[in-house]
Amino acid sequence: MDGFLNFFENMPVWMKAGWVLFVLSAFWVLEGHYRLVNLKYEKWKHAKANLIFLVFVMIINAVFGIVTAGIFVWLSESQFGLLHLFKAPVWVELIISIMVLDLIAQYWVHVLLHKIPVMWRLHIVHHSDKNVDASTGTRHHPIDFIIRETFALAAVILMGMPISFYFFYRILSILFTYFTHANISLPPDLDKGFSYIIVTPNMHKFHHHFKMPWTNRNYGNMLSIWDHIFGTFVYDDLAKIQYGIDFADHTDDENILVQLGIPFNKNVKSKVRQP
Repeated sequence: MDGFLNFFENMPVWMKAGWVLFVLSAFWVLEGHYRLVNLKYEKWKHAKANLIFLVFVMIINAVFGIVTAGIFVWLSESQFGLLHLFKAPVWVELIISIMVLDLIAQYWVHVLLHKIPVMWRLHIVHHSDKNVDASTGTRHHPIDFIIRETFALAAVILMGMPISFYFFYRILSILFTYFTHANISLPPDLDKGFSYIIVTPNMHKFHHHFKMPWTNRNYGNMLSIWDHIFGTFVYDDLAKIQYGIDFADHTDDENILVQLGIPFNKNVKSKVRQP
């Protein structure tokens, strides 16, 4: 187990970047053969804006990497965090840490991005995509992504987890991000069955429906158990889904400058998405 975790702790930067590109490319290819919806769009033109957001994400990741390194040094020296309060096998600590990260850095921050007006204005950028595919997973306003990373570091500090746990979680999170946004079709019974444990492509598509109440459902990233526990899970007829966001459909979802300006554009409503 130690050797397995050491691999993620010592992964070079090029390998981490390569993982992002490999997973995105893999689902990009699969979309061409096992598509869920026949999207009428120019795939490369649509991806251009989303990939520019990916560049922002990578830059932010690099900056947070410096901050993260300092936090893990402090955690190691101080022995701060919940993991230091009990003894358990490493694999148990790893599972607990991933669950806490998924709850705090994915589910709860996602709920707040929908419920708090100033945060929702940032998150509109993600929902304004009218053609959801694998590249949509990279589509986050830079400030939105900074908020997510801050919550992730808060979870790391709370648990006092080693850096290898965090890096393993990031690798898993990247996989699920592109998997759940990909325009791929899984056998309906298989997708629905797995949706009771993990977030699946069909399950996440309801979250990208253009209006309430589905917009405020299925917040999870990896584990769907949080949506089940907190009553935000939904699964219905996929044919009813229409991508986008009802009050921002007048914006150009493929124009990077328009998208970066949405949080500050007074013509875009700031109403919080309450049920």
